[in-house]
Amino acid sequence: MVTPFEFATAARIVFGSGRIAELPVLAQPFGKRVFVVTGHDPVRWLRHVAPLRQQGFVVNHLAVRGEPTIDLVKAGAESARASQVQWVLAFGGGSVLDAGKAIAALVNNQRDLLDYLEVIGQAQPLTEPSLPLMAVPTTAGTGAEVTRNAVLHSPEHRVKVSLRSPAMLPSLALVDPELTHGLPPALTASTGLDALTQLIEAFVSKRANPVSDALCRESLPRAARSLKRAFENGVDAAARSDMALASLCGGLALANAGLGAVHGLAGPVGGLYSAPHGAVCAALLPEVLEMNIRAAQEQKALELLRRFNDLARLLTGVATARAADSLPWLRGLGRDLKVQRLGALGVQQADFDLLADMAIESSSMKGNPVELTPAQLREILERAF
Repeated sequence: MVTPFEFATAARIVFGSGRIAELPVLAQPFGKRVFVVTGHDPVRWLRHVAPLRQQGFVVNHLAVRGEPTIDLVKAGAESARASQVQWVLAFGGGSVLDAGKAIAALVNNQRDLLDYLEVIGQAQPLTEPSLPLMAVPTTAGTGAEVTRNAVLHSPEHRVKVSLRSPAMLPSLALVDPELTHGLPPALTASTGLDALTQLIEAFVSKRANPVSDALCRESLPRAARSLKRAFENGVDAAARSDMALASLCGGLALANAGLGAVHGLAGPVGGLYSAPHGAVCAALLPEVLEMNIRAAQEQKALELLRRFNDLARLLTGVATARAADSLPWLRGLGRDLKVQRLGALGVQQADFDLLADMAIESSSMKGNPVELTPAQLREILERAF
């Protein structure tokens, strides 16, 4: 018997090198008044958005610098509402896509944002549909183009929290690997390791299902063989295509299977410090995986151990690999990609108890394949420090 499950994603996904040229045609059904959310560097987006104006679109624009804050998305929603836009185009990395999703949701849902936010708010459901949103990722990492939440930073609370709703799934995800060509090596590493982490966590999640498994099994070997190549050669078209697909499939998988302790810890770390999310995930990943394998062995969780064996084979490409073989492989990849330890990212040991307690309450922890205690989470932080 197959365990019952649901699977939800963007209404339409368009994938392929060079397909960004189709943006004006794909945009036609949404209307002529668009709110464009981008990163702050005009070189990254201007030439791709300019054709919209040439086609008669009325473009209102918001630049996102860094991770989206509560105040930024509130101001963006007010601006979009005042401009009477018909849809939102989010063109950029994960932070830009999250900002775009949140703004599209808040244009019609006009109560105080804290009413809708998890953890620091009331987590009330959105009652009105979001504006249509086209998500165009320019990094291969978060898979935010096909997820139903937006991660927002509250500097006041020193925490990252999610605005979450099925209504926030983009209307169209346009994924063109060419948009990631030439990304700096450090950004390629941090975003790519985030994508790899999401695939791993979704694959071993207690909420995994046959569809998310298929996505992970297809994409984990692609990320394993191509992340280092993309890091070393930013214009390796095959590697960039693999990583774009891995990121997309990671977003599809996590949106339906959940995540785990890496993201459970990375969220609080990102709220307390300015460390990049992907870099934090990269530092935590082998230590969390080792702790999960150890716990599964102690509990004699045979099905879970078989799943960890499968993971090792998908990562290493060795048909006889066992669970523990994934650990030196991941640590070797981290060295090749110059992954920093948590201490080098500014994390303070004095905050470990607080971070462990915050992680326990994280929604990401619900998918971790085994229950971890605050003491075990602290040990992970110590080992990643």
